[in-house]
Amino acid sequence: MPTTDHRRAWPDDLSSYCFEVPFNQDSVLFEKAEGIRLTDTAGRSYIDSLSGVFVTCFGYSCEPVLDAVTQQLRTLPFNPPLHGTNPAALALTDALARLAPEGLDTVKLVNGGSEAVEAAMRLARYTQRQLGRAGRYKILSHYHGYHGSTFGSLSLTGRPDVTRFGPGLPGAVHVWSPDMFADVHQVDAEESGRLAADAIERTLLAEGPDSVAALVVEPVIHLRGMAIAPDGYLARLREICDRHDVLLVFDEIVTGFGRTGRPFAAQTFGVTPDLMCVGKGISAGYAPLAAVLFNDKVAGVLDQGSGTTAFAPSHTYAANPLAAAAGLAAVTHFTDGDFPTRNAALATSFTAGLTRALADRGDLRALGLLYGAKLRPLPGDPDAPAGAAVASACQERGLLLRGQDDWITLAPAFTTTDAETEEICDKLTDALDKVYGGRL
Repeated sequence: MPTTDHRRAWPDDLSSYCFEVPFNQDSVLFEKAEGIRLTDTAGRSYIDSLSGVFVTCFGYSCEPVLDAVTQQLRTLPFNPPLHGTNPAALALTDALARLAPEGLDTVKLVNGGSEAVEAAMRLARYTQRQLGRAGRYKILSHYHGYHGSTFGSLSLTGRPDVTRFGPGLPGAVHVWSPDMFADVHQVDAEESGRLAADAIERTLLAEGPDSVAALVVEPVIHLRGMAIAPDGYLARLREICDRHDVLLVFDEIVTGFGRTGRPFAAQTFGVTPDLMCVGKGISAGYAPLAAVLFNDKVAGVLDQGSGTTAFAPSHTYAANPLAAAAGLAAVTHFTDGDFPTRNAALATSFTAGLTRALADRGDLRALGLLYGAKLRPLPGDPDAPAGAAVASACQERGLLLRGQDDWITLAPAFTTTDAETEEICDKLTDALDKVYGGRL
């Protein structure tokens, strides 16, 4: 057992707990949090520049959400899902439909992002079957995208490490993303988007359009270091899908709920999908919650003949009162607090600070309050994972962000102050100086 100060409060025996990621000397036993700061059981403080993992968008002490959950807990903590629903769930779906791009008017509540993607996959296949296209079962997605940890959503995650679970879901087909074309062919963003869209249409034709149900994409690809869709790329995908009767699905688990400057990336890019998966910040971190929003084409095949829709099988805790109350309070707080305007001011100062911190050690990718940096190779060890090295150096300095391969990502809480912004950028600068030995 490591003996550094921040580890002394760990129990001696950890054999009963299966960790989410491998246990190592940087693993933290968190105890409490306030604002954007976490404290571990040894009393060490950390400033969170990742909003947990794109979740705690209002920080760790959002009173409106806390009050709503507490009140719901005392009133109705759970309802029998086989016999009905609850008022908070109905109100939340109305609020989400009003916040979403025009046309995405029907909302299915689920527990997390993986379930949302699973539900979208099932909805896409079911819709195609009900429209007389039973042979359409394939689903296209990007290499190195990330769509979840359940079997179906993991099958769409085009990374070599998922093959340790054996063959994925039949019909999952992967395509290159624009930034991959940019890297390989050394072309600009506009050209990389054109090449990637052309490749997707060629793949669709090679697979046979009559076999493809949907195309699932992240508008900003997290596991590519926040690779932002080039101008015109998503619009071109919309055209391709319409031409071949393929449903377009946006995975906005990371990009949704104000992260890109608008409520959803679909509005930021001006392209509306047929289905949209949302989660993460939707409940501000106070309850497991996600949703799938979809248009009338999809809702029409679920019509119950009474102005309602239904889609099963579902999950025991889907649309439960506690999560719905948290989501409704978070969406209301986001809207009433005019956070899009407030976020724009924060993004300006944060972008400037990160640009100074990175200097010549990486290229910043910024969209709203989503940040990625593609890092330069490490001096003396160009094959080493620079992202992991920088993330570890940041954690030593009490700063939490994500880093792996050749990138780091940050997603500050919407409530981050100017002083906290400066502190984050100073700590990142110090960590980069350590890893790179100063500026290159």
